Order: sequence, then C-alpha cells, then structure tokens
Amino acid sequence: MAVYRIFPEKDTFISTEVPTGNAGKDEIIEIGTYLDTSGVRQISRLIVQYNTSEIQDVITNKIGISNYSASIRLNLADAYELPINYSINAYPIYGTWDGGVGKFGDTPINTTGVSWKYKSAEESNAWPVSLLHPEVTASYSIVTGGGNWYTSSMGISLESVQSYVLNSIKDINIDVTPTIKLQISGALDNNGFILKLSNDIELYSSSSIRLKYYGADTNTIYPPSLEFKWDDSTYYTGSLSVLNNSISIINVTNNKGNYIDEGTQRFRLSAKPKYPVKAFSTVSPHLTNYALPSNSYWGIKDENTTEMVFDFDTNFTKISCDSIGPFFDIYMGGLEPERYYRILIKTILDGSTTIVDNKNIFKIVRNV
Repeated sequence: MAVYRIFPEKDTFISTEVPTGNAGKDEIIEIGTYLDTSGVRQISRLIVQYNTSEIQDVITNKIGISNYSASIRLNLADAYELPINYSINAYPIYGTWDGGVGKFGDTPINTTGVSWKYKSAEESNAWPVSLLHPEVTASYSIVTGGGNWYTSSMGISLESVQSYVLNSIKDINIDVTPTIKLQISGALDNNGFILKLSNDIELYSSSSIRLKYYGADTNTIYPPSLEFKWDDSTYYTGSLSVLNNSISIINVTNNKGNYIDEGTQRFRLSAKPKYPVKAFSTVSPHLTNYALPSNSYWGIKDENTTEMVFDFDTNFTKISCDSIGPFFDIYMGGLEPERYYRILIKTILDGSTTIVDNKNIFKIVRNV
C-alpha cells in the first residue's frame, strides 16, 4: 500500500474585512464567518494550489494506476465558536491568481497578490462580477469578489464536502479525486482550490465561526498537503506459514535509521512465535520467518509530537508479503525532512488485535 504527500506551491486566504489585502505569506490561513468590531459580518475563504508537474509525477511515475484517491489535508491551529454541525466545501478555482507576499493586518495594506476583490496586484484583474463560464459559480455576497470556481465539468460534480459533528476531528481531510483526475486528463485547468464554509453557515449564521489552519509558511510540522493513496500491495505467502500466535516477535529487520527525503524504502519484517514448536530439523525454528495475516497494516508516528502521520488504513496501508516474508514501502518524499518517525504494526493474532511498537525510529534528512 502507498501514501504520498506533496506540499503547496502557494496558499493564502481572502477576507471581506480587508477586501484588497493580501495574506500570501501568513503562517495561519483561515476559513470563517464572523462579526468585526463594528458588528459587520465578514467572511474568510482559503485558497491553495499544488504544482501540476508534481501531481503529474506522482500519478504517472509513482501510482501508475487509475484507482487512487487524492485529498486536501490541513491541520487546525485554532477555532472559535464552532457550531454543533457544519460543513466545509472545496471547489476547483476558475482563473489564475497570484500568491503575493503580504500578511493579514499589514499596515499599510499589502496588495501584492490575490485578495477578496482581485486575483492579483492589478486592479484590472478583479474576480468576475458575472458568470463568465457556464460551469462557474460567482460568489460576492458581501462585496464584489470572493473567488470563482467550478461546480461541475463534463457532467461530473466537482463540489467536495467534509461534514463535522460535535466530537469529530476538526482537521481538513477532503477528497478532491474527481477534480485531480480531470486536471491530469487536461479537461480542467489546475488553478488550485477554494475552501469555504457551506452557504447555510457562511451567509446565514448568527454566530461567529473562525477556523484557523497552518499554512505553507508555518514553522511547524503541519503544512497543508495534497495526499495521494493507492493500493500497491501484493500478498503471496509461498511456503511461509501465516503467524497466528498472540505471543510473537514482530520487528523491522532493515531499518538504516537515516533516509533522504526522496525515493522509496522497502521495510522488511521478521515475524515468528516467541516460543516456536520444537521439531527435528537442520534449521533452527528461531530462524524461520512467517507471513503476517493479510489484514495487517503499517502506520507512521511523529516521534516528537506522537501524532500519527500515516494512520492504519484498511484500504491503503496493508502490509504485503512475498516468499521471503512481510514488507511494506514508504515514499520518503512524502514525509517532512529533519524529523524523526516511528514505525508501528497492527495485526490480528489468535483473534486479538495487536499493535506492535518496537521503537523502530528513523529520520528523514533533507537532500541538499
């Protein structure tokens, strides 16, 4: 199984509060609807773009199959006055825009790039005030602008929705696979995505809702990403027996400890009962490798924050097997460099779910 992440070439947010201001270098980017100090309702929308060549490289040279998923991921930094239920919508942007080098609240106002009213620093390059394309929705409920986006193309809905309830995780993990596939096919230009609250919240809420996410310029380990997942697993046990003893030893056998932030690493596993059955043989039973059950998974945890970077996924982090033993591949370019990571294994042995943590830690080193 495989997971790979690429990071934005530009991101920002646009706001009615400063309709001509640019926030292209803000560490925190925002989605929200709120009342300002004067009691006037303001709206913020987030926009992000990923490099077309990088997307093409992942799909062509790493995935190589049509059955994959692509999701925009952002980590929540802070939130205010969240309702019990709300939704965030994502749409592909219609028209190019400039990232800019401003920050929200700059004095004087920075106008170097995209804002609520304009797609770039040029005032002649305003977001359209009318429908310029039959498949574009123009939204300018507060002041003219606010972005333009596709709602569908070639009969395919391009509205992506993530819904939240009271106790759900508030990070963004929103599937945009249909849009990515159209962009790669050439049927749709890649101008990034706009993310906003659903209209029932954004336009009609009586409360103030502000969702702040880490942006590409963050100094944390949480930059936005476009995450690809696909199934590259194989499961062939050959002459190996399948491990089914809850008292077992499972470990990574070839962890070198340091890896550059590119390429693929195949991690091999040894799996065997702690107390093997004695038998007459010229080979020690302690040297005999086993296959893990087919419903076994790998996960990656950040060593410092203890958060799961790649969580166990029954569709996309299955552990493979060949005649030598169990294994899985990790694409090192999808991990943040200069960080330490820990490998975890999840499997079912003798009817019980087991998570194996043998402190298999490795570091990603930036390849300069």
